[in-house]
Amino acid sequence: MESVLLLEDGKVFYGEAFGAGGTIIGEVVFNTGMTGYQEIITDPSYKGQMVTMTYPHIGNYGVNPEDPESDKPHAEAFIVREYCDVPSNYRSQESLGAYMQRHGILGLHQVDTRELTRHIREHGAMMGILSSEGFSIQELSKKLKAYPKIEGRDLVCHVTRNDVMSWDTCVDPEWYPQLDHSAGKKQYRIAAYDFGIKHNILRLLSSHGFQTDVFPADTPPEKIKEYKPDGIFLSNGPGDPSALETVIQSVRALMQYKPVFGICLGHQIIGLAAGAKTYKMKFGHHGCNHPVKDLKTGVIEITSQNHNYAIDPGSMEKAGFELTHKNLNDGTVEGIRHREWPVFCVQYHPEASPGPHDSVYLFSQFRELIEKS
Repeated sequence: MESVLLLEDGKVFYGEAFGAGGTIIGEVVFNTGMTGYQEIITDPSYKGQMVTMTYPHIGNYGVNPEDPESDKPHAEAFIVREYCDVPSNYRSQESLGAYMQRHGILGLHQVDTRELTRHIREHGAMMGILSSEGFSIQELSKKLKAYPKIEGRDLVCHVTRNDVMSWDTCVDPEWYPQLDHSAGKKQYRIAAYDFGIKHNILRLLSSHGFQTDVFPADTPPEKIKEYKPDGIFLSNGPGDPSALETVIQSVRALMQYKPVFGICLGHQIIGLAAGAKTYKMKFGHHGCNHPVKDLKTGVIEITSQNHNYAIDPGSMEKAGFELTHKNLNDGTVEGIRHREWPVFCVQYHPEASPGPHDSVYLFSQFRELIEKS
């Protein structure tokens, strides 16, 4: 079945549908990962976005019930060069197309993803409409123009949980041999804000000796204090951080209460809560091969990333933070630490699912910060 992707600047791409059919609107971004497509489409940070994979062959190892990063896919659509409908892997229980169809996620393949990626790199991430329903370009254009942009919208409300949840599952020792998996480690109580939290973050928190309870994004600071945590964790999530004013106010009230560790959207919220500013990047960072330099040790880490917003470095120091990590591709802020308070955060994903495990040490740093406090 033929499908069409229309971008907001009028650029059109034709291809074949897979997964579910229909019409969907979202921001079109590209991901440079070679594997991990199941983790990518189930990452809640992709809510509101259509993901284009730069690696051409997708679907060859199928999907399984162990690898999702949340309870369902959150990407609005998945765009690939060549979709493999006959997976071959001992862990596979379903094809990617069948999985997407079951969850109502649109797919587009047989499209020139190199051209699409270059277009986004040159002109920036932009809204698009994908349809397999035979609408004309004029009809699609009208629908797209009437749809609100991502900027200024609260997308966290669509992915956060509605109640408090306890988590105690650890990571597989075979995948993280560098961690101390011995039993009997002292437990610290962690209150984790769910802005779209990934399962592997929770697994790694448990593996580092944290008793983790996950709270909805709109939980007021008073309720967090009633829980009497030893530390507070701020998760990844989708969309424009400046749209989350209530969340920012809550985090501002908690930053001097207990040690705080933030990842991705949590990193941006910490910056905004302290008075820094954020801005939207041209096409963001999406993939698992981004080089980041630890400015204290000089070590260069290869990291997994997924974000379209970043902290303005000029406003960061006025907010009381110092730069700890820098992106070596474009020099953007990748990690900050407060000069006085026990607060630190990173823009990238140290849980790396998918991706390399270079940055998993940050969970140990969080534990050490709590122990010192």
